[in-house]
Amino acid sequence: MGAHAGGQAGKQRAGSTSGDNGPMRTSFWTSRRVMVTGGAGFLGSAVVARLRQSGAGEIFVPRSLEYDLRTGDGIDRAMADARPDMIIHLAAVVGGIGANRENPGRFFYENAIMGIELMEKARVAGVAKFVGVGTVCSYPKFTPVPFHEDDLWNGYPEETNAPYGLAKKMLLVQGQAYRDQYGFNAIHLLPVNLYGPGDNFDPASSHVIPALIKKCLDARDRGDAFIEAWGTGSASREFLYVDDAAAGIVLAAERYDGRDPVNLGVGSEITIKDLTNLIVRLTGFHGEIRWDPSKPDGQPRRALDTSRAREGFGFVAGASFEEGLRATIDWYETTRRAR
Repeated sequence: MGAHAGGQAGKQRAGSTSGDNGPMRTSFWTSRRVMVTGGAGFLGSAVVARLRQSGAGEIFVPRSLEYDLRTGDGIDRAMADARPDMIIHLAAVVGGIGANRENPGRFFYENAIMGIELMEKARVAGVAKFVGVGTVCSYPKFTPVPFHEDDLWNGYPEETNAPYGLAKKMLLVQGQAYRDQYGFNAIHLLPVNLYGPGDNFDPASSHVIPALIKKCLDARDRGDAFIEAWGTGSASREFLYVDDAAAGIVLAAERYDGRDPVNLGVGSEITIKDLTNLIVRLTGFHGEIRWDPSKPDGQPRRALDTSRAREGFGFVAGASFEEGLRATIDWYETTRRAR
C-alpha cells in the first residue's frame, strides 16, 4: 500500500544535521505506550527513532500489510494490539503534484476515512492524547507569506493539493470538536515540505527535491546535455529536514496540549529555480535546465510563520539547507549503488 498505514519500509538513516534539537530522555516518555501510524515510512522512521532516543516505553508501528487503517477492522486490530496511551498519526496517502492530479478522489477518501475512524476509535478507547500531523497543503492558495495558523481558513487550497489538504484539515476540525464535547486531547501539527535521507525517489510519486536529485544524477551519469524541469521555476517553497520535523513532532507530543494548529518549519523559502540550480551544483550535473511552462507550478509561494512552535514548545529547526541536501544526495547515491 505504499504510503498508507505502514509507508515505505524503514531505511538506514544518515546522521542528523539538526542543530540544537537533540533528544532528551525524560520521565514523560518512560511508561508511555505510543502507536505511530506510518511509523515505517520516511517521516515515521525518524519519529520512531526520536521516540526511542527520548526513552519511550513501548512503540507500536502498525504495518500496512497487517493493519489496513483505511478499514474499521484494521484500526480495531491495531488498537487492540497496541493498547496506546498516545497516538501519533503520520500515515498518509500522498505524492507530488503529478500524483495529486491523478488521484484526487483516492487521496481525499483514504486520508479522510483513515484519520476520522482512527480518532473516533482512539476517543472511545480512552487514548490520552492524539497527535495529528497534517500538511501545509491545507493552507489557502493565496495565503499571505509567511503563512500564519490564523489564516488557515481564509480561502481554498491550491487546486492540485486541495483534496489531500482538505482531508487532512478535517482532522483539525474533528480534534477541536472532540476537545469541546468530550475533553479529548487532540493536537494538530502542520509541517512544511519535508526532505532528507530515506525520502521517496519514485518518479511517479516523489516530491520536488528527490525528483530533482534523481533527475540530475541520472542525467549526469548518462552524460545528458539537459534536464527538463516542471513549470516556470518562479514558485517558492520552504523545506524542513526530516530529522528536524521528527524533533518538532516529539516535542509537541510531550509539551503541547493546545487546540490551535501549529506550523513546523524553518521560516524561510527558496524559489524552485534556485532550488534546481543548487541541486544541479551539488549533484555535479553540468548540462542545461529546460523549463516546461505547460506543467503546473503549484501554489505560488509557501513559507511558514514558525513563532507558535518556538513559543509553544521550544522548537527551532537546526539543519542548514545545503547540509541537509548534501546528506540526502549522499544517502541516495549510496542506496542506488547498493542495489
